[in-house]
Amino acid sequence: MIKKLSLVSLFTLLPASYYFAQTTVSAYLKDADGKPVERAEVDLKGKDNDVTADKIGYFQFIDLMPGHYQIVITKPNYETKVMEFDVMDNEKKKDLGVITLYSTLTNADQGLAIIDSDDESDESSNQVSTVGLLQSSQDVFNRIAAFDLGFYWFRPRGIDGRTGETMMNGVSMVKSDNGNVDFSNWGGLNEITRYPEIATNHSPSEYAFGGTSGVIYKNTKASEYRKGFQFTQSLTNRNYRNRTSLRYSSGMSKSGWAFTLMGARRWAEEGIQEGTFYDAYGTYLGVEKKFSDKHTMTFNFIGSPYRRSTASPSTQEVYDYRGVHYNSYWGYQDGEKRSERVRKGFQPIFQLQDFWKINKNSNLWTTVSYQLGKDRGSRLDWNGVTNPSPTYYRNLPSYYLNSIIYNATNNPQFTPEQFTSLIDGYNTSLNSWVNGDPEVTQINWDRIYKNNMKTDVVDQAEMSRLYGLNGKRSKIYLVDDVSDDKIFNAGTHYTYNFNDRTKFILNVSYQNYRSELYREVKDLLGGDYAINVDPFKETAKPGSTGFYNTLDSNVEVKVGDRMMYNYILRRQEAKVNPGLKFSTGNFDVFVSALAGYSSSNREGLFKHYLYENSYGKSKDYNFWNFGLKGQVVYRINGRNFLVYNGAMFNQAPFLEDLFINPRINALVNPTIRSTVYTANDLSYVVSTPFVKVRATAYLVDTQNETNVQRFFADGIQLNNTNPDGTVSQVQSAFVTQVMSNVEKRNMGAELGVDVKVLPTLSLQGLASYGQFVYRNNPDVYLVSDASGSSVTSFGKAYIKNYKQGGTPQQAFSFGFRYNSPKYWWVGANWNYLDDNYLDPAPALRTNNFIQNAYSSTPYLGLTNDDVRDLLKPVKLPSAFFLNANVGKSFVFGKYYLLITASVNNILDNKKYITGGFEQTRETKAIDFATDYLSPTPSFGPKYWYNQGRSYFVNLQFRF
Repeated sequence: MIKKLSLVSLFTLLPASYYFAQTTVSAYLKDADGKPVERAEVDLKGKDNDVTADKIGYFQFIDLMPGHYQIVITKPNYETKVMEFDVMDNEKKKDLGVITLYSTLTNADQGLAIIDSDDESDESSNQVSTVGLLQSSQDVFNRIAAFDLGFYWFRPRGIDGRTGETMMNGVSMVKSDNGNVDFSNWGGLNEITRYPEIATNHSPSEYAFGGTSGVIYKNTKASEYRKGFQFTQSLTNRNYRNRTSLRYSSGMSKSGWAFTLMGARRWAEEGIQEGTFYDAYGTYLGVEKKFSDKHTMTFNFIGSPYRRSTASPSTQEVYDYRGVHYNSYWGYQDGEKRSERVRKGFQPIFQLQDFWKINKNSNLWTTVSYQLGKDRGSRLDWNGVTNPSPTYYRNLPSYYLNSIIYNATNNPQFTPEQFTSLIDGYNTSLNSWVNGDPEVTQINWDRIYKNNMKTDVVDQAEMSRLYGLNGKRSKIYLVDDVSDDKIFNAGTHYTYNFNDRTKFILNVSYQNYRSELYREVKDLLGGDYAINVDPFKETAKPGSTGFYNTLDSNVEVKVGDRMMYNYILRRQEAKVNPGLKFSTGNFDVFVSALAGYSSSNREGLFKHYLYENSYGKSKDYNFWNFGLKGQVVYRINGRNFLVYNGAMFNQAPFLEDLFINPRINALVNPTIRSTVYTANDLSYVVSTPFVKVRATAYLVDTQNETNVQRFFADGIQLNNTNPDGTVSQVQSAFVTQVMSNVEKRNMGAELGVDVKVLPTLSLQGLASYGQFVYRNNPDVYLVSDASGSSVTSFGKAYIKNYKQGGTPQQAFSFGFRYNSPKYWWVGANWNYLDDNYLDPAPALRTNNFIQNAYSSTPYLGLTNDDVRDLLKPVKLPSAFFLNANVGKSFVFGKYYLLITASVNNILDNKKYITGGFEQTRETKAIDFATDYLSPTPSFGPKYWYNQGRSYFVNLQFRF
């Protein structure tokens, strides 16, 4: 019976085959640079026989009947392509030719500005924007988080960027001093460094163990760039106004050589912030030699010299007077704007990388890299006079107003004449700030020069008597804080494929970091010299020399001389990172391990008058690190997945966490330990041609973290041992605050959705809800520049369950994107951010803050309700924003033109605070309360505001 049925079926089908010729349809997928696009999904609408493009971008459908068809081509990071075609009768083969897929990054990643809020302030929180850091990973959540929310300082999961890893051609670009990455080292080279491979969050990576905020791996092989020229011109109103770049790539020659060169410049006479400028160059040279199909070597040079000025944070009082674009770091000199805060640097990178295919199963990549150069940051310094900043608290209207309130309340001898004088001072100051008098609201360079150049007979006599110096002393002068780095890196990446389902990975890396740091006189501003002497020496140590360097009796310093501090930080670190990837059944598993060792020390080149341990080489501080990461993917079916990522590892302290006051001495954190991270997340993923979803729950715990800050404090009451053996108290001084043994918990949920409602129209959305809190009451230590003593314990900072600062903990986004078959697109989205806080200032949450040091009891007049009100977390306002982007590409024969434009914050919202910090000037609760309860606090938090509407227009031409 079965045989009869088979014969019937066979003879039944033969006529159909005869009358309807079955057709094979094929094509090649390539990107805009002509490179194959592999593993793209090609779905035949209405049919079940979907296919995936192979390694050369080739796909085919077989046995298609005559008719009209539509295919949808999708691949993460590429625009979805929808194509229609007809299969005719008796058409055995149909070649659709080369189908070009354009990257979705081209309208977003060109010219992204790294928003720089580094104000060189010792009190500023270390903020790093996610713009340009995340780039784009393969799911809609991370793409929106990077390009739309990242512009507003949203950090996914609230994770600090210091816990990630950025690799350039096989070696780490993380600096050992603070764990950050200096993206300005390759600034402007977007078209060279654009397409990294990314392992997000704490998922394992093939190239490095990483941390909890991902691994970004960039590779710059000269032969992998599109042959020919690429010119780019951009216009924007961000940190810079213009960007021009030109790239040329030769392609691989028959003799096995390839060259790629690029030059770029970004510049602005004045950026979006008042008084800022930008002038940065980017250069790249890549040379590749192909010895055989199994052996290639590359040389890469990356150098990006830059010079730019930075903008200041301010208190709410200042913003109320002058608006969010106000910047206190500049003033007029001879009618031109001059900034005191200028960053200048050039730290080129030289890399040699070898690619060796040992056999069909194993590969070995080896890299050596050397980076050197200086980074300078200028600022005003002063000796014997008050702070010249226009936002110094005595230069603001609030100073007069608060003085009136204080004296009227607490001073029985407050006279009408004194009251009138303060009222006049308040009205004069208020009028100057409201009307923007540049002699008051900005740095008064003319006054500084005039005072430095005038003859001060008393000061000259004093300088001659004490130090034998003659001439006009500069009491205000410009200095550069210099970092002179020399960084050697070596790394190797080995892979062995046991079979198609099992792969072994081994990464070995070594870094030798050396940085000499010092302060250098940049400009005496009209005077003849400055002195290298502590102006507070009589308070710190009566009768002492006050020399910042007792090894040199000549305290006179001029332009180019070093002063105040000079020391070297060193660190050597080695890591071994094995990994194993394998598949079994419906499971894909990736396990990665870490073993690392680091050794750090400090060498002082100056001998500070207060600290014996300031000079010479310290002992080595050695740490071992271990870690384990794992990823398990369970394939429910071909389009539904469960993904688990887990990690547990420790990270040795960075140099700035280990040496807590390295400018002055070699003191270390007394309870320093490696930071321990434990991270878990579980995701449900849907990936179809028309619906993409990722829903994730995560939990990240941090232990033994260290936080170091510097600020000027009143009322700290640190003991000082005098030369005669007596003990006095230092009431006011610059201090280093160390918060040690910090525990944090970051938990929450993420949802990213991309729905294709039409072949050309997608709806996209994101929801992120987090709870980022402190889990314990950390230990607080203070070290004063003036006390000459060791570390002083301030006890516990009572911040348990306080919200962490630095990023919104709730974020939502909804938008659309239309991709026309005519190669143009338009998109827009609505973004909402909430639950954003300032980090709590630890010293204000200790018993020392609440208790009177003389009675060991709480200050009189402060109730529990008062204390709760004083120390409540500072919550920042919520905000929503509208963004939009549009683009169009053109092909003229072999020429390609791309024009894109984007606008962020279309409604020009200038009320959103991106970050800031609590000032810790007043460290006694009674004094803090007086200022806090005033109508305009003198020492309220300092903020950075969003700068309003911004645009970016980009033109790219390939030829």
